[in-house]
Amino acid sequence: MSRNLFPTAVVLRRLLFSLLMAGAAPGHASMFLDLQQAVDEALASNPGLAAINTRAEALASIPEQRGTLPDPRLSLNLQNVPLDSFSLTREGMTQFQIGISQALPFPGKLALAEAAAQRQAEAAGFDVAELRLALVRDVKLVWWNLFFLDRALEIVEANQALLRQFVEVAQGKYRVGEGLQQDVLLAQLELSRLLERKLDLEGMRRNEAVRLNVLLDRPANGEIRLPKEVSEQFSRLPDERALMARAKRHRPLLMARERLLEAARLRVDLARKDYYPDFRVGAVWGVRGGENPDGSDRADFGSLLFSMNLPIYSGSRQDKALDQRNSERLREQHALHELQLQVAAEIGRALSDYRRNAERAVLFKSGIIPQASQTVASMLAGYQVNKVDFLNLVRSQITLYNYETQYWKALSESRQALARLAAAVGEEDIYEK
Repeated sequence: MSRNLFPTAVVLRRLLFSLLMAGAAPGHASMFLDLQQAVDEALASNPGLAAINTRAEALASIPEQRGTLPDPRLSLNLQNVPLDSFSLTREGMTQFQIGISQALPFPGKLALAEAAAQRQAEAAGFDVAELRLALVRDVKLVWWNLFFLDRALEIVEANQALLRQFVEVAQGKYRVGEGLQQDVLLAQLELSRLLERKLDLEGMRRNEAVRLNVLLDRPANGEIRLPKEVSEQFSRLPDERALMARAKRHRPLLMARERLLEAARLRVDLARKDYYPDFRVGAVWGVRGGENPDGSDRADFGSLLFSMNLPIYSGSRQDKALDQRNSERLREQHALHELQLQVAAEIGRALSDYRRNAERAVLFKSGIIPQASQTVASMLAGYQVNKVDFLNLVRSQITLYNYETQYWKALSESRQALARLAAAVGEEDIYEK
């Protein structure tokens, strides 16, 4: 009896893995949320992205306002009215005036103000693109976490089934006097540990499913089912210098900061323009009533107006404003340099994580796991003829379980590093160009 159960255990384990790792049937493909579907759904429905996009649209309407002349002024006046009679026709200088005037900023001021506001609006547009990249990155990170947890749960369940077979075998050998009771207890202990591990994994999966549902603007407790097969190939990536060059061209965060720096430079130029006066021009039509001494009607009056401000307090106003704008320009320069260093660090860390986890995954799949599987098979054969003790057999199986779990973790983390790298470069997907 004891010799027949172990081949059954091996067959059962292979059958469980083949069933658990198989893809969904074609008729049920729509039940699974693949990575690209998750990304597309998040981009279409995430409320945070919609909110910042609305803000960018609001800022886009500002530049034209900044470049438009101030509204003209309409004036209505009664001039030279005698206070003793309040007559509008007795005195020749009494008149009703209608005037219009227009403020004219010094040439170039409006264009600079409009250009600065335009750069500010462009920066807001890049903020939308940056949030979009961050959203894509976060969706991918959570999706790959879920994928790893699914694979880990499948491995735990397969090992639970196998350990239950171990318990039956140990009990069978113990009943016929060929085994020890401690073998039975050991197998039951390891089975309990796997159950504890399964509970932990299920809790983590529920948390990650909630995170993904929130990113997709779904009900938090909605069910998330992922495909069970993904590509296990690893892309060839450019070197760090080439990736940083691409980031300078494509990363919205850097491009937004560059626009803010340009806006600050334009405001410096605008502050220099404030040393020059602004103007106001206008025209007034004075309507007179009554008659001249010779009986003729009194003629209306017309006036032209011109005024300008005199920037004579430049030491306490214009000079200080120019100093302020220069300080703001320097602040933006430093902020841009700091962001470039930050992006370079993000690229370096993500690229290093990707390469390390890719190498680990390849090592597990091509070397460690096949060797561990052979070790388990060898110990299994040895145990059947009482040449290997039960403790070593169980340990070898647990070791194989750990290696299989670490393989999927390395694969998942390599894909997560790839998502972080793409976001750092400013692209939704990263590959060698």
